[in-house]
Amino acid sequence: MAKRSDSQGRLDDAARAGWLYYVAGRTQDEIASAMGISRQSAQRLVSLAVAERLIKVRLDHPIAACLELAEALKAKHDLKYIEIVPSDPAAVSTTVGIAEAAAAEIERWLKRPDPIIVAIGTGRTLKAAVDQLPPMECPQHRIVSLTGNIGPDGSAAYYNVIFSMADAIKARHFPMPLPVMCTSIEERETLHDQALVRSTIKLGAMADVTFVGIGELGPDGPLCLDGFLEREEMQMLVENGAAGEICGWFFDHDGKLLDNPINGRVASVPIPSRGTCSVVGIAQGRRKIPAMAAALKGKLINGLITDESAAEQLLSL
Repeated sequence: MAKRSDSQGRLDDAARAGWLYYVAGRTQDEIASAMGISRQSAQRLVSLAVAERLIKVRLDHPIAACLELAEALKAKHDLKYIEIVPSDPAAVSTTVGIAEAAAAEIERWLKRPDPIIVAIGTGRTLKAAVDQLPPMECPQHRIVSLTGNIGPDGSAAYYNVIFSMADAIKARHFPMPLPVMCTSIEERETLHDQALVRSTIKLGAMADVTFVGIGELGPDGPLCLDGFLEREEMQMLVENGAAGEICGWFFDHDGKLLDNPINGRVASVPIPSRGTCSVVGIAQGRRKIPAMAAALKGKLINGLITDESAAEQLLSL
């Protein structure tokens, strides 16, 4: 009975110390003085209050919902990394918040002292993120583009971000000297057989981290808007079960790459394996939900940066 009383008394002291620390906002020195104990004892009592779950912390801030959504999605899809940004229905820009979050994660990787290979995709959101990067000296790193940088009319592809990145980041950059989409499977095979292209493809497969946009389909999809696909081709893809695309690679609702002639014309480096690489998809908005859900289901990505509203919908599927 005495032992039980001592134990209960210690929990009472822990509850008092926890209340003083977390509710009253007292310092550990102030708790020690108030309870007549040493600072070390006060620290141990506060830790005991947490360990015994006497303290339940509720974060009263909009970001708390994002943190909870992130943990739920991370567990559901076995993700290495996830960042959920608060949704802002009144925002003028479609990339507000998400571009800044993506830039922060890219910057964290670039700040690593040991040499790494960073693979980069393409897209509006990814370009907005790269535009947020501060100037950095990273001579130890290599940055490789997963997609071609030539548009259908022979001009530079505007949303290929490797050149924008080269303006800010002092590192070795490896663009893919190819069109985004080839005119035929035979043309792609011929181009991929070039020594310079083979080395770039090999480098992309060795990436430590990859950042890619996740594109929606339909006549308003990026590949149609930018002239890489005709509307009839896009319609055919949708009718054949396509749900989204990453770096031009089309995949179905299970996240499996489609076996069709259009995927055969894609000049991009294959999406790196999530088994050996952190593959972070960046996308937000209702229109991209099917593409994001499919990419997660097929384990094409093991990292995600998206907004609160999209995260809620992805969890409800």
